[in-house]
Amino acid sequence: MKRPEEAGDSAGVGKIAFSSFVGTALEWYDFFLFGTASALVFNHLFFATQSPTVALLSSFATFGVGFLARPFGAILFGKMGDRYGRRPALILSIVVIGAATGFIGLLPTYFTIGIAAPILLTLARLAQGIAVGGEWGGATTLALEHAPEEKRARYAALVQAGSPVGTLLSSGAFALVFLLPAETVDSWGWRLPFLAAFPFLLVALVIRMQVEESPVYQAFADEAEQEEKQQEGSVRLLLSQSGASVFWAVCASLVGIGGFFIMSTYVLSYGTNELGVDRQPMVNATLLGALAQLTTLLIFGRLGEKVGADKIVAWGGIATVALAVPLWAMVNTGNIVWITLAIILGLSVVTVPYSVVGVVLTELFPVQYRYTGVALSANIAAAISGLLPFLITWLNTFADGPSIWPAAGVLIGIGVLTAAGGFAARRHMASDNVVSAS
Repeated sequence: MKRPEEAGDSAGVGKIAFSSFVGTALEWYDFFLFGTASALVFNHLFFATQSPTVALLSSFATFGVGFLARPFGAILFGKMGDRYGRRPALILSIVVIGAATGFIGLLPTYFTIGIAAPILLTLARLAQGIAVGGEWGGATTLALEHAPEEKRARYAALVQAGSPVGTLLSSGAFALVFLLPAETVDSWGWRLPFLAAFPFLLVALVIRMQVEESPVYQAFADEAEQEEKQQEGSVRLLLSQSGASVFWAVCASLVGIGGFFIMSTYVLSYGTNELGVDRQPMVNATLLGALAQLTTLLIFGRLGEKVGADKIVAWGGIATVALAVPLWAMVNTGNIVWITLAIILGLSVVTVPYSVVGVVLTELFPVQYRYTGVALSANIAAAISGLLPFLITWLNTFADGPSIWPAAGVLIGIGVLTAAGGFAARRHMASDNVVSAS
């Protein structure tokens, strides 16, 4: 059954893609905001009684909790999106994301309520993670189920552009905050970027409420209703019929998510805590990196339509492997100019596979459990990725001093897996692709 013709209307598809872009921007704003705060603020505000190294590890562990929650959110929202529709699941997910982020801005610190502060921070992070677990997979699925086949890569790139825009907004917010005196930042300044999530949420919600349901899903649901079947995907069905696709989808997603956090969140922590670079220029460097990401997305989103999204993912993984050691050699100079160049180049390289991975993932799963498959795969990769800053920080405790090898080694590892995922994707493509309902 082919997709209804009205789904190919360019204005309608653009509106859907823009809504998905806004949701992704809010997702990455919230997550990068937390990552930045974990690296620069939360360690001494919420884990004040611990040594600096243990406090930083605790802060990154809290950061990682949100990623561990994401697969559970993917299952919850994936089931909702495959049974009741993509649209209602996405509306609920964006409300929870924005509310949880704003709540963090209202939290008392350890100095006010003691151990309850990190507990509440962790709970808010869990809520964030569960909601985000349903956001990207659903947004990508909805956008690409509306998009014409020949233009899927560019619409996938538009959704992904929410990542650097969210990074720009969160980095920009903290760059402004760090213009304040240090004691003001620690007192109340750090709260402002989190509280800004409330008005951001209202804008995103208004846009998302105007989005129409996926025509591919609607056609499938109508057919299931006529045949008196439930249009319900399940994790058991997904794993039994498409287990290999889940594995390769996870691999394909690792560089785009994990590489981003290594070249942003972890670099912020490493530069300030290990190399002694000031916080302000480090945050400014991530702003420039986010601008480079936007350019990369535009270029490789269009290129993916010409050479194939799977090839872009594979070669992006290979490029990450090739550049991992040079990038971290640049970072390890401790010179802010070289660090800034490393962040710009590093974020550009890891964005290459990220730009079109949405196309690869949606093509790996049939419509009846596509939302669940895309969301679960991406969020398993995210759960792994969220622990990478913690892992690299822990590995660095075994080094005599600042070392390039923990970060470079992990980057090489995920680069190999992403390259393998890109090369394997074509062999595991679902028999019904994104432009048909059955």
